[in-house]
Amino acid sequence: MSLLVGNQLAKSYGANDVFENISVRIEHEDRIGFVGANGSGKTSLLRILAGVEPSTAGDIFVAQNIRRGYLPQDPPPAGDQSLYEDLHSIFTDLLAQGEELRGLEAQMTDPATSDAELNRILIDYGHQQEAFERAGGYTIDQRVKSVLSGLGLEEALWHKPLAHLSGGQRTRALLGRLLLEEPDLLLLDEPTNHLDVRSVEWLEGQLLAWKGALLVVSHDRYFLDTVVTRVWEMSQHKLESYRGNYSHFRRQREDRLERWRKEYEQQQEFIRETEDFVRRYKAGQRTKEAQGRETRLKRFMETEALPPPPSDQRIRLPLRTDIRSGDLVLRTRRLLVGYPGNDGNNAPTPILAVPDLDLYRGKIAALIGPNGAGKTTLIRTILGELEQLRGTFQLGSGVEIGYLAQRHVGAGFGLMDSSQTVLNALLDIKNLDLVRARTYLGQFLFRGEDVYKTIDSLSGGQRSRIALARLTLQGANFLLLDEPTNHLDLDSQEILQDALQQFGGTILLVTHDRALVDALATELWIVEPGEGDAPSRMEVFAGTWKQWVRERNGEMTTVATAAKTPEPEQNHREQQREERRQRQTSARQQSDLDELEKHIHRLEARVVELEQKMAEASQAQDFERVQAISNEHQAVQHRVEQQMERWATMAEAVV
Repeated sequence: MSLLVGNQLAKSYGANDVFENISVRIEHEDRIGFVGANGSGKTSLLRILAGVEPSTAGDIFVAQNIRRGYLPQDPPPAGDQSLYEDLHSIFTDLLAQGEELRGLEAQMTDPATSDAELNRILIDYGHQQEAFERAGGYTIDQRVKSVLSGLGLEEALWHKPLAHLSGGQRTRALLGRLLLEEPDLLLLDEPTNHLDVRSVEWLEGQLLAWKGALLVVSHDRYFLDTVVTRVWEMSQHKLESYRGNYSHFRRQREDRLERWRKEYEQQQEFIRETEDFVRRYKAGQRTKEAQGRETRLKRFMETEALPPPPSDQRIRLPLRTDIRSGDLVLRTRRLLVGYPGNDGNNAPTPILAVPDLDLYRGKIAALIGPNGAGKTTLIRTILGELEQLRGTFQLGSGVEIGYLAQRHVGAGFGLMDSSQTVLNALLDIKNLDLVRARTYLGQFLFRGEDVYKTIDSLSGGQRSRIALARLTLQGANFLLLDEPTNHLDLDSQEILQDALQQFGGTILLVTHDRALVDALATELWIVEPGEGDAPSRMEVFAGTWKQWVRERNGEMTTVATAAKTPEPEQNHREQQREERRQRQTSARQQSDLDELEKHIHRLEARVVELEQKMAEASQAQDFERVQAISNEHQAVQHRVEQQMERWATMAEAVV
């Protein structure tokens, strides 16, 4: 059943046409991921479908009695209610039923109630109690607390007024409210923005069990792979729909673009040949043939000609180092990081206790954990911006640090002055001549007058791009990256990931981006908050993200190296050999997975081809042919579903 249908939708803001001629359909239990470049119109379309703002053209049809729930990126206005009261108020009607039950209980225990009246009350009570229990009346408090805890809203916040919460906390509160309200169609705009890894995993579990339909805008690749079964992509003011999760979308999109490029080149060759024929023979003996070809070409250009494929507007990321460090890059011993007291009046504030560890050249360590647990504090200590409270840390010989900060702007190592121009921000790192500097910035999509914009006038994505440009010029061999994929669109995230995979140095990565961790990390530094006033603690897992998830879920027997004693350096080579063996096994598994993906894409291409043939046969009213094609279409579609299940099993097995 279609919950919502949009026909010929368009949106303009003044002279700016955001999109046009878009038609969409959302069915019951759809799980749709919505992707596209920043500024392509995703949020505008989502708001139109949510009924928050009107379209410039087109119509929206919503099925009768369908409830829509919308989560915006920016937090809603805050009232005077506390966080707990706000979520509790969702169940006002149900709570009123509970009061009625308590009233009936009081009547049942009242000595003045006659036997006949008591029998009537008992029957009424039984019916109402059954309905109350079926509606979840006895679990209201439990459900509210579960949602608040799952979204990382600690108990200390529950009884604070919403107006006293941060924007991110209010957005999470609204998300919790929507989950408890259980609308038929849930429309979410970047729901993972303010969530740590644990909260995102909890949200994924909720959405996988969601009984209604879901449309979600997200830059979280891992989340999209886990939750969605269809993908919409907004590009070039148009919308394309793809089957499968994000990984399948990427392959299908590349196949579609490749076919588009080939067909366009063939078309351009046909046009050139026809135009050349017309020029040569229009005034000669073959005039009529030339005129006929010219007429057909004109008709072709008006009705059939393909538009040119989209130009490649992706960043280039030349990330490399020519400086080789020693084998040991970072060593810690009894390290405790935090904030010193003020002028001796306040005691130091310990934030994170770091186990004794050694980080070796070529490793990629992912530092993961909840917000506020001390990850950035550790980075600032390594950079020398904060003095450690106890213990030591040591950088190896020949180590040159490159730092990508989460906030990009401010005073401190690697940060930019908000008043300087994009060009000057680059020249601060390396003194290039003007032509070379502008060419370099062009690789990060800063072209023309863009290079003279000030940093404070840039969007979050633009700031991330200039910060990456500065990082690539440093030539460092030890990269400290704090949330490097923040504000980057999905294509830029993929490019950054590829560049980091090919980087020849060592990386310490602070991120909530599980796709990045899954693709890159050779070891995990897992931070857990301490109890009470105790500092957070860290455990080191010598393995990949998938291995850690399996162990956490009880699927492996490998023992994590939790706050272990330092690995003897003579064992380092043996560990490298073991890692090579694991990479070889992984490579074989990945190769098999890639072959299966290609097979699935061939089947999917056949499905599309059969759908086109079925439409042509239907238009020609050749119903026997329609039936024959329909039978083949069902068989191929069934084969696609079988291979998708096989793909999911194989993907889970890749180490």
